[in-house]
Formats: sequence, C-alpha cells, structure tokens
Amino acid sequence: MGAIAAGIAMFGAAIGGGIGDGIVVAKMLEGMARQPELSRQLRTTMFIGVGLVEAMPILAFVISLLVMNK
Repeated sequence: MGAIAAGIAMFGAAIGGGIGDGIVVAKMLEGMARQPELSRQLRTTMFIGVGLVEAMPILAFVISLLVMNK
C-alpha cells in the first residue's frame, strides 16, 4: 500500500511541477516579448520561480521514500 501511495504522490508532484514550470517560462517569454529591455531581470526572476516550483517534486520524492520505508 505504501508503494502505491508513493507512486501517486510522485505522479502528482511531477505533473504539478511540469505545469508550473511551463507557466513560469511562458509568462517570462511573454514579458520578454513585450519589454525586451527587462529580459535580464525577467530571466533572473524566472530562475528563482522555477527553483521554487521544482522544490515541490523534490519534497514529494523525499516524502515518498519515507512512506515506502515505513
């Protein structure tokens, strides 16, 4: 039962992380297209946002390992 729960947690985290990354990058590209002079600031902010979005699947992976070992 723990393996199924871990798999479901990782599935949700992977889907959520992929969708979140896609939205962040799409909005950054949209902002760069509108104001090319701000591309450096937008890129920096995008990397911070992607890092925060990617923290979710990493935490889900750790929790999945903990659930499987219980």
